[in-house]
Amino acid sequence: MILSSASPAGLALTLAAAAAYAIPAAAAARLSDPAARLALQVAWVLHAGVLAWSLFGDTPRFGFAPALSVTAWLVLTVYAVERQMFPQLRARWALAGLGAAAVLLALAFPGTPLHVSASPWLPLHWALGIASYGLFGAAVAHAWMMMRAERHIRQATDSHSGVPLLTLERLTFRFATGGFVLLSATLLAGAIFGAGWRWDHKSLFSVLAWLAFALLLVGRARFGWRGRKAVRILYIGSLLLLLAYVGSRFVLEVVLGRTE
Repeated sequence: MILSSASPAGLALTLAAAAAYAIPAAAAARLSDPAARLALQVAWVLHAGVLAWSLFGDTPRFGFAPALSVTAWLVLTVYAVERQMFPQLRARWALAGLGAAAVLLALAFPGTPLHVSASPWLPLHWALGIASYGLFGAAVAHAWMMMRAERHIRQATDSHSGVPLLTLERLTFRFATGGFVLLSATLLAGAIFGAGWRWDHKSLFSVLAWLAFALLLVGRARFGWRGRKAVRILYIGSLLLLLAYVGSRFVLEVVLGRTE
């Protein structure tokens, strides 16, 4: 649990990252745009340091909370890149709050120590899986902004999204498509090379998530699915994917108190 497994350096990095995230999350309305952007950039760098320390520090560890932390960092990375193309994109306060919660959760539940695996393909399997988490996380974030913008359009109020609705929709499905490709590669790596693959709850939820995302993309291509129907399927698939690793590891580490 918290502090018992956290080194002083890791604890300092985590608290500094959480504090940096809290600034744009709590004071978004009072900060100027350059100041809020700088705070988020500093938090992003500190968050990267936290992740590097957790994986390459004194005792490398991983689990459900670190996986969520990596996912949040990847979503913030996507946002930082998109801000260069769409300066009017406005979701800083929500993503900063997500980052703060993610680093603090990983501090409370740092996971279990990493062990050398018999399969040399396991790092590839993990990297592909975490990357797919990040892209689907970005898709969910854009879907949320898309539905918020659509709701404000229906109510004839300012959406505050800063990006046209059709652009948000296009970005949502681009990220969902990229995540689907990486998830497919993750499952193939596990099935072909035996990289951490076992037919268990994690595998079952992963396959169900893959089927949901496949249905979403086929429905969009063949039947033009969009709006609430498409977003609901995206949310369902993302929830199933979340249950696949994060959910199973949460039960294993927290509820059952086991390491494997």
